[in-house]
Amino acid sequence: MSSEIASDMAWHHDQRVKDGVLRHPVDSEAWKYFDRSNSGFARDPCNVRLGLAADGINPFGNLSVSHSTWPVVTTVYNLPPWMCMKEPYCFLSLLIPGPKAPGNDIDVYLEALINELRELWYCGVNTFDASRKENFYMRAALLWTIIDFPAYANLSGWSIKGTLACPSCNEDTPSTQLKYGHKFSYMGAWRSNKRDFNGEVERRPTSKNSIWRRCFTPAAYSTLGDMKFGKTQKKRKYEKGKDTHNWRKKSIFFRLPYWKNNLLPHNLDVMHVEKNVCDNVIGTFLDIEGKTKDNLNARRDLKEMGIRKDLHPTQRDGRWYYSATCYSLSSEEKSKVCK
Repeated sequence: MSSEIASDMAWHHDQRVKDGVLRHPVDSEAWKYFDRSNSGFARDPCNVRLGLAADGINPFGNLSVSHSTWPVVTTVYNLPPWMCMKEPYCFLSLLIPGPKAPGNDIDVYLEALINELRELWYCGVNTFDASRKENFYMRAALLWTIIDFPAYANLSGWSIKGTLACPSCNEDTPSTQLKYGHKFSYMGAWRSNKRDFNGEVERRPTSKNSIWRRCFTPAAYSTLGDMKFGKTQKKRKYEKGKDTHNWRKKSIFFRLPYWKNNLLPHNLDVMHVEKNVCDNVIGTFLDIEGKTKDNLNARRDLKEMGIRKDLHPTQRDGRWYYSATCYSLSSEEKSKVCK
């Protein structure tokens, strides 16, 4: 209804600088691939491109209270970058109540939103364009989601745990379950740096295909049966030596007819990736108790794998000893002693 904002809805087509520089999602290969795959939709620049973000929050502001409420926010990408991330154009489409996270059952709550997105794709909505002074049938498409890694599993249906956790590597995931730390480790090799890592050289090219290109096959996906939602759905478990994929459910997003062809349907938000990595690195460098990843179990796992011999622990008189690392902030040589 606003002529100024209505004209901005076509900014991505009419006004952006087309010089090959990535300034806005419209410059990304995922957007361009979507346009090539759906030329009828792309023909009208006023058709709406959406992103969806979801995560758990504690609305009470008291971190000692275990509570997780999930807002689901949709964002309009037609607008220029100085507008599309502003509050008026971020819509709270869904609010999933706590006190626990919905987990895989998030599809139950998303069903109404997916039905509306299907209607906006197939039929559109009769809308008045104040800038062109005419009515048109506005259609909309969801290009991708923006989530953290645990939510990736809930929204995509691909498990991010266990042997095949990496959505890009799939069956080539270099996974190892640590004997003493017990967690799965995804080390692989560190390119040409053999001395400081596991003694191997990494020569594999960067993966250019996500699970949607390599793993979304009728043979793999048909094993999940018909789409079901809720707690009655039987969850699959990975069977070693038998499974070549990590699908755990059929995500409700696959009800969108274009979803399986999207080039990049799920994005990991930068805040979680950078914050978690930074926390772990700083906690280890400063040897913060409860935060460092350099502990006795980690040293014993290095010895079990036969790598980084300079960091192996030794046992004398019922106690474990291991030397300080090269990044230690202490100016004196010291060793840690553990019972």
